[in-house]
This record gives sequence, C-alpha cells and structure tokens, in this order.
Amino acid sequence: MITRRGFIERVAAAGGVSLAYDAMIGLGLLEATPTAPFDLQGQVKGVRVVVIGAGLAGLTVAYELGKHGYRCTVLEARSRPGGRVHTIRRGTVSEEEGPWPIQVCQFDEGLYFNCGPMRIANHHRTTLDYCRELNVPLEVFAVSTDSQWIYQTQQQGLMGRRVRLREVRTDLDGYLAELLSKSVSAGALDESLTKDDAERLLAHLKTLGRLDDRGTYRGQEMRGPAVEGPQGELRYTPLPLGELLGSKAGEYVHQGYEYQPTMLQIAGGSDRLPQALAARLARRIIYRAAAKQIRQHEHGVSVTYADDDGDVRTLEADYVVCAIPLVLLKDIDTGFAPDFKAAIASVPYSAAGKMGLQFKRRFWEEDDQIFGGATKTDQDIAQIVYPSHGFLTRKGILTGYYIQGQAGRPVGDMSPGARLSLALEQGARIHPQYPAEFESGFSVAWHRVRWSLGSWSVTPADVKTRLSQPDRRVYLAGDHLNLNAWMQGAFESARHVATAIHARAMAGNEARPF
Repeated sequence: MITRRGFIERVAAAGGVSLAYDAMIGLGLLEATPTAPFDLQGQVKGVRVVVIGAGLAGLTVAYELGKHGYRCTVLEARSRPGGRVHTIRRGTVSEEEGPWPIQVCQFDEGLYFNCGPMRIANHHRTTLDYCRELNVPLEVFAVSTDSQWIYQTQQQGLMGRRVRLREVRTDLDGYLAELLSKSVSAGALDESLTKDDAERLLAHLKTLGRLDDRGTYRGQEMRGPAVEGPQGELRYTPLPLGELLGSKAGEYVHQGYEYQPTMLQIAGGSDRLPQALAARLARRIIYRAAAKQIRQHEHGVSVTYADDDGDVRTLEADYVVCAIPLVLLKDIDTGFAPDFKAAIASVPYSAAGKMGLQFKRRFWEEDDQIFGGATKTDQDIAQIVYPSHGFLTRKGILTGYYIQGQAGRPVGDMSPGARLSLALEQGARIHPQYPAEFESGFSVAWHRVRWSLGSWSVTPADVKTRLSQPDRRVYLAGDHLNLNAWMQGAFESARHVATAIHARAMAGNEARPF
C-alpha cells in the first residue's frame, strides 16, 4: 500500500517540485500561502537601462524598474509590442520571410485568432497578477470538451473513423474498471487489501464503469449513445477494447498538469496584454530599432541600433537587458565572454506553426455541438482548436492546425497557399462542412518570422543557470530562462532580472542626475 510520502515522491519524480508542492497542499500537508505582491523597495534617480526587445519580458523589466525611478528605453525591431504574443486580425501583414507573396489577413472585422500564446494555466499566478494589475479582462478557455473528435489515419483499430473524446475516455475507464473488478473478485489484490477494502473497491469500480451484475462493461450514458433505439430508447454500445488499444486514441485523453480541462484566455486576443504594458511605458519604446552592437566599459554599456530611417544611433546606459530570442541574440555583435556566447549559441528553437480559418457559419457548434476544445488527429495538421469565445454568433475562426515543436517545420516550409490547401484537405476529412463554409485563412510559421526565428527554445537546465547570470552589465530575460513557451516564463524571468538590477544599483549607489 502506497504511503503519502511515497505518493509525493512519485509525483515529484514525474512532475517536479512545483507539482509535488501543489499535491501536498491538496492533501492538506501544507497550507496554501497567498502570493506576496511583487514590490521592489527603494527608489533610484538617473540609472539608465536599455532593454532590447518589447516582448512580454522586455516590457515587464522596463515597467517594473520604471516604477522605481529608472530611466528605461526599450528598443524593438518590429513596429508593434508583444513579440510572439501576437493576435491576427483583419489587415495584419505577415512577418515571415519567404519566396512567396506576403499574406494580408482578410478576416472580418472583430474576428481574430492567436498565432502565439493563447491560454493561461490557473496556476500561472504571475501572469494572472499582471492581468489584474493592468486591468486586462480574462475569460474561460476550454482545453478539452467531451464532444470534440479524435481522428486517426495510421493506427489500426479506429483508422478512418472519427470518434468523440467522451466515447474513448468512458470506454477505456469502463474496461479498466472491469479488469480491476475481476482482479479484486479473484483475490489478486488480497495482499494489499483487507476483505472490507476489497468489497468497497469492487463496489466503487462497478459504479465507476457502470458494470453489470457479472462485472462486465457494456457501455454507459456518459459516453453518449451509439444508436438511438425505438421510442426514445438509447443503446450505449462501447467501442471494442481491441480497437481502442490498437488505435492509441487513449494518448489524447489526458494532457498533463499544464493543460487543465479549463484554463483562461485574454478577452479580445492575447495581444491585449503586451499592449497594456506598452501603454504604461508611454514614449519609452522606440519601434523599428534593431540592435546591432553592444559594448561594455568600466562605468557603463552602450547599444548601437539602426532606426527606421536606417540611421545608426547609440544609447549609453548603466545596464542592458537583452529580452530577444537567443537565436537572434547570437548574431549580434555583443563582445560577451566566450562561455556566455557559447551558451547562447547552443540553444535550439522549435518551429511551431498555426493556421487560422474563417468560416461562414460555426458548423462545429451548430452541427457537431462542439464548444471549445480541440480535435486531435495523427494527420499533419495535428489538431483543430475550436474558439472559446463568440459562442452562437454567425461566423467564427478555427485554428485549422496547431503543430508543435519541430514537427511544424515541414508544413511551415511550404508556401502559405500550400499550407492552406493542406489544412482544408485534411480538416475536411473530419469536418465535411469545410468546402462549403470556408472563407479565408492566415498562417504563421514561427521559424520564418524575421524577429523570432522560432516558436520557443529548448533550453537545457545547465544553460539556463549560466544565462541567468549577467555578463558584467548585461542581463538576459525571457521565457527561455524560466518556463519555456509560456507567458508565465517571460514574466518570472523579467521579475528576476528587475530584482537583480535593482539590488545591484542600490548597493552600488550608481544613480546619476537626470
């Protein structure tokens, strides 16, 4: 019989310290402590900080230090804030580089999709804190719904058939309950359970799987009806166990700690969050300003950049924060220490991609009763994500594919037109309404976006440790140093850097007159 200690140890081994901590709170072994407000103590005058990059991390560093008297200037190569926190709307122009015509979004006014971060976990407290502080409204994001489809083309069993998630989940649980019930009845678990425990467990398993008097699973109402019988009678015919196991559909049932069944999203689009930060920084952001060179000297550091007119300018500062992807930073003339440069250059980046598809009507709601969630498939498109907003309105935008990691590179290397054809062809196998209802599409391949060159990093722990320390007066910030690919990682990294610079400035008395 597993003890609480053994359970916590297994949780820690599988999910790390933070998951074990939450498990201990859930078991009542620890009290949940309220998150203390982030508040640096003390003011400075005249300490100059140049931040390279107006993504979430860069904006947050400037925002937090600005509260305490720092003179922050943010250089951003794009004409907008947010970096990869980007929302596609009517008139958006593609930022990709490629030998094909530039995409211009043709979505209807008011319709949008998030080509970068689109959801917030309920335990990402720092992200939620900034949404609250900046008055950025949130709404529910449905990660999964029982009515979404699973569709496979390569696995034996359910190949070529679309089945509901609720069918797969309920039938797998039912068969598992049946097997465990028979094991308990046969005394296979006598060494671990008392007779009373076995009887209670058997009763629970029969309830869980809706097993009949013989302990056999024959389907239940939670899976939805397979066939509607005469006079309203419903027959709950389960999928055969062999087909379920052969299809590997069970891989789509559970998604892990980060992906709770319901999460949160920013109302109106994820770009509302960086826009709110940028609004607080007023004229401290210089857009279309690409950093070219960083040079450090005894009492400060300089950053040379090219402005919108192509003129080369230089800013002097006490500290510099590089909050751009490492894949971009490695190509800037920095003068960093050799081991620091080597660590930056060693980090690979993924090539995730997304496709937004606008349809004349929300057939996934009207015809299939799908409200949020994501259909999973073993096709190239990987998944179709349904919007968790605008329910019951006339038109809508599906995320026609969201391909994660390096799996997105082959599709991203296609022309936008070829990507669209792929998304429509493979999506139509799941939703035959595609051809009649489609209106327009827009795709983003992050490894082709000029000022990103990747979706997120795959940063080893030892490299994160090295890059979390400054190279003299230059600090790095970004999700690549904390929780890769999540907005939470960018915010946490920014707070770490702001704290380090403030402590150093206060201790060193480096304030300068305005």
